[in-house]
Amino acid sequence: MGAVAGQWAADVAERARAQDFDRWMLSEQRRIFNLCYRLLEDRDEADSATQDSFLKAYRALQNAGAPPIEDRAKWLTRIAVNTCLDRLRSRAWKFWKRRPSAEDEELILAMAPSQDPSAEDRLFARQIEMRLAEALGRLSPRQRAVFLLKHYEDRRLEEIAEILQLDLGTVKAHMARALSKLRELLKDLYGVERMPRKRNGFD
Repeated sequence: MGAVAGQWAADVAERARAQDFDRWMLSEQRRIFNLCYRLLEDRDEADSATQDSFLKAYRALQNAGAPPIEDRAKWLTRIAVNTCLDRLRSRAWKFWKRRPSAEDEELILAMAPSQDPSAEDRLFARQIEMRLAEALGRLSPRQRAVFLLKHYEDRRLEEIAEILQLDLGTVKAHMARALSKLRELLKDLYGVERMPRKRNGFD
């Protein structure tokens, strides 16, 4: 009788964990899909990467010997980003590197649409969105991951370093190069003339 009762209790606990995971997955699914889509630029791949990320998360949570997770959202973000980076590496993406500019972040954020846009504003915002998506595709996988985590996930650089398991200085370098590349690709949108680049170790 004791063995039966023990198995019943274990089954109940397992169902409760599965239900908890399902609720958590539903609450995080859109955010993770959007992150994967921005990284991979393909809905089918993003959907597959999202499923892979939750499967990896579920298996990790089933591991009885795994350490406790303090921040589930950050932990899941790391799994999703690494899953996408693995897919990007398999595509043999080309890398570009540029010297950073101090005003880059401000210029990119200045292109955000207004709170109450007109039809013309919405059309222009859509054109900018398409141009930005195209420009993001020109970044290296690491640069794109850092940029998206900063500007779409609103993560601090220290958090990004933790998620990507990189040094803070490396994250800052990736961010600077991403912004510099985006500034070069999108300069016609904000009317800034190309600045002469200084010779230094970033080139």
